Amino acid sequence: MAAAGLSFDVVSIEKPDDVNVIIGQSHFIKTVEDLHEALVGVSPHLRFGLAFCEASGACLVRRSGNDDALVRLAVTNAQAIGAGHSFVILLREGYPVNVLNSVKAVPEVCGIFCATANPVDVLLAATERGRGVVGVIDGVPPVGVETEADAADRHRLLRQIGYKL
Repeated sequence: MAAAGLSFDVVSIEKPDDVNVIIGQSHFIKTVEDLHEALVGVSPHLRFGLAFCEASGACLVRRSGNDDALVRLAVTNAQAIGAGHSFVILLREGYPVNVLNSVKAVPEVCGIFCATANPVDVLLAATERGRGVVGVIDGVPPVGVETEADAADRHRLLRQIGYKL
Protein backbone atom coordinates (compact mmCIF):
# COMPACT_ATOMS: atom_id res chain seq x y z
CA MET A 1 0.00 0.00 0.00
CA ALA A 2 1.43 3.38 -1.02
CA ALA A 3 1.88 6.05 1.63
CA ALA A 4 -0.11 9.25 1.28
CA GLY A 5 1.85 11.80 -0.68
CA LEU A 6 4.28 9.27 -2.17
CA SER A 7 5.48 10.02 -5.69
CA PHE A 8 8.30 8.90 -7.95
CA ASP A 9 10.59 10.75 -10.30
CA VAL A 10 13.44 9.98 -12.68
CA VAL A 11 16.50 12.20 -13.15
CA SER A 12 18.93 11.59 -16.01
CA ILE A 13 22.54 12.29 -15.09
CA GLU A 14 24.15 14.97 -17.25
CA LYS A 15 27.73 14.16 -18.25
CA PRO A 16 30.04 14.02 -21.26
CA ASP A 17 30.74 10.57 -22.71
CA ASP A 18 34.35 10.59 -21.44
CA VAL A 19 33.29 11.15 -17.81
CA ASN A 20 32.50 8.42 -15.27
CA VAL A 21 30.01 8.92 -12.46
CA ILE A 22 29.74 7.47 -8.98
CA ILE A 23 26.48 8.03 -7.11
CA GLY A 24 26.18 7.09 -3.47
CA GLN A 25 24.72 7.87 -0.09
CA SER A 26 26.51 9.23 2.94
CA HIS A 27 25.53 10.75 6.27
CA PHE A 28 27.62 13.68 7.48
CA ILE A 29 28.75 17.18 6.46
CA LYS A 30 32.43 16.17 6.38
CA THR A 31 31.69 13.75 3.53
CA VAL A 32 32.80 16.33 0.96
CA GLU A 33 36.24 16.81 2.49
CA ASP A 34 36.77 13.10 3.16
CA LEU A 35 35.74 12.11 -0.37
CA HIS A 36 38.04 14.81 -1.79
CA GLU A 37 40.97 13.46 0.25
CA ALA A 38 40.19 9.88 -0.78
CA LEU A 39 40.13 10.82 -4.47
CA VAL A 40 43.32 12.92 -4.54
CA GLY A 41 45.12 10.09 -2.76
CA VAL A 42 44.48 7.69 -5.64
CA SER A 43 46.22 9.39 -8.57
CA PRO A 44 47.82 12.75 -9.32
CA HIS A 45 46.24 12.63 -12.80
CA LEU A 46 42.65 12.09 -11.67
CA ARG A 47 40.33 15.01 -12.45
CA PHE A 48 37.12 15.13 -10.45
CA GLY A 49 34.20 17.12 -9.16
CA LEU A 50 31.92 16.07 -6.34
CA ALA A 51 28.74 17.33 -4.73
CA PHE A 52 26.89 16.21 -1.60
CA CYS A 53 23.27 17.00 -0.69
CA GLU A 54 23.25 17.92 2.97
CA ALA A 55 20.06 16.60 4.65
CA SER A 56 19.90 18.72 7.81
CA GLY A 57 21.12 22.04 9.14
CA ALA A 58 21.67 24.46 6.25
CA CYS A 59 20.64 21.76 3.69
CA LEU A 60 23.16 22.98 1.13
CA VAL A 61 24.75 21.21 -1.81
CA ARG A 62 28.34 20.93 -0.60
CA ARG A 63 31.00 20.75 -3.34
CA SER A 64 34.68 20.15 -3.98
CA GLY A 65 37.09 18.87 -6.61
CA ASN A 66 40.12 19.73 -8.69
CA ASP A 67 38.34 20.43 -11.99
CA ASP A 68 35.99 23.44 -11.96
CA ALA A 69 33.85 22.20 -14.88
CA LEU A 70 33.35 18.80 -13.22
CA VAL A 71 32.53 20.46 -9.88
CA ARG A 72 29.86 22.62 -11.57
CA LEU A 73 28.42 19.57 -13.36
CA ALA A 74 28.43 17.50 -10.14
CA VAL A 75 26.50 20.33 -8.43
CA THR A 76 24.00 20.48 -11.32
CA ASN A 77 23.38 16.73 -11.02
CA ALA A 78 23.17 16.80 -7.21
CA GLN A 79 20.62 19.63 -7.40
CA ALA A 80 18.57 17.67 -9.95
CA ILE A 81 18.62 14.57 -7.71
CA GLY A 82 17.85 16.67 -4.63
CA ALA A 83 17.88 13.69 -2.26
CA GLY A 84 19.26 14.16 1.22
CA HIS A 85 22.66 12.63 1.92
CA SER A 86 23.23 11.62 -1.71
CA PHE A 87 26.49 12.42 -3.46
CA VAL A 88 27.68 12.61 -7.05
CA ILE A 89 31.31 12.19 -8.11
CA LEU A 90 32.34 12.86 -11.71
CA LEU A 91 35.71 11.48 -12.86
CA ARG A 92 37.97 12.18 -15.80
CA GLU A 93 41.43 10.68 -16.45
CA GLY A 94 40.60 7.83 -14.10
CA TYR A 95 38.03 5.09 -13.65
CA PRO A 96 35.70 4.03 -10.84
CA VAL A 97 37.58 0.74 -10.48
CA ASN A 98 40.62 2.80 -9.43
CA VAL A 99 38.81 4.84 -6.74
CA LEU A 100 35.86 2.77 -5.59
CA ASN A 101 37.58 1.07 -2.66
CA SER A 102 38.88 4.44 -1.43
CA VAL A 103 35.39 5.95 -1.75
CA LYS A 104 33.76 3.03 0.07
CA ALA A 105 36.38 3.26 2.83
CA VAL A 106 35.27 6.80 3.74
CA PRO A 107 33.56 6.27 7.12
CA GLU A 108 30.52 8.39 6.23
CA VAL A 109 29.73 6.47 3.01
CA CYS A 110 26.69 4.25 3.54
CA GLY A 111 26.50 2.76 0.05
CA ILE A 112 27.13 3.14 -3.66
CA PHE A 113 24.27 3.11 -6.18
CA CYS A 114 26.44 3.01 -9.30
CA ALA A 115 29.91 3.60 -10.73
CA THR A 116 29.84 3.82 -14.51
CA ALA A 117 30.55 5.65 -17.76
CA ASN A 118 27.13 4.61 -19.09
CA PRO A 119 24.11 6.87 -19.30
CA VAL A 120 22.39 6.79 -15.88
CA ASP A 121 18.85 7.48 -14.71
CA VAL A 122 18.35 7.96 -10.97
CA LEU A 123 15.04 6.67 -9.60
CA LEU A 124 13.70 8.84 -6.79
CA ALA A 125 10.87 8.51 -4.30
CA ALA A 126 9.40 11.60 -2.66
CA THR A 127 7.23 12.06 0.43
CA GLU A 128 6.35 15.07 2.53
CA ARG A 129 9.71 14.59 4.29
CA GLY A 130 11.86 14.83 1.16
CA ARG A 131 13.39 12.75 -1.62
CA GLY A 132 15.43 9.56 -1.57
CA VAL A 133 17.28 7.54 -4.16
CA VAL A 134 15.51 4.23 -4.77
CA GLY A 135 18.02 2.96 -7.31
CA VAL A 136 19.58 3.64 -10.68
CA ILE A 137 19.22 2.47 -14.26
CA ASP A 138 22.74 2.03 -15.60
CA GLY A 139 23.07 1.40 -19.34
CA VAL A 140 20.99 -0.88 -21.51
CA PRO A 141 19.71 -4.46 -21.04
CA PRO A 142 21.73 -7.42 -22.38
CA VAL A 143 21.05 -8.58 -25.93
CA GLY A 144 22.44 -12.09 -25.52
CA VAL A 145 25.02 -14.31 -23.81
CA GLU A 146 28.71 -14.09 -24.67
CA THR A 147 30.16 -16.65 -27.03
CA GLU A 148 33.62 -18.18 -26.73
CA ALA A 149 34.85 -15.49 -29.16
CA ASP A 150 33.27 -12.76 -26.99
CA ALA A 151 34.97 -14.21 -23.90
CA ALA A 152 38.32 -14.27 -25.72
CA ASP A 153 37.80 -10.62 -26.72
CA ARG A 154 37.03 -9.72 -23.08
CA HIS A 155 40.17 -11.50 -21.85
CA ARG A 156 42.28 -9.79 -24.54
CA LEU A 157 40.87 -6.32 -23.73
CA LEU A 158 41.51 -6.66 -19.98
CA ARG A 159 45.14 -7.56 -20.67
CA GLN A 160 45.56 -4.86 -23.30
CA ILE A 161 44.44 -2.11 -20.89
CA GLY A 162 46.54 -3.53 -18.03
CA TYR A 163 43.89 -4.91 -15.67
CA LYS A 164 45.02 -8.55 -16.02
CA LEU A 165 48.37 -10.18 -16.64
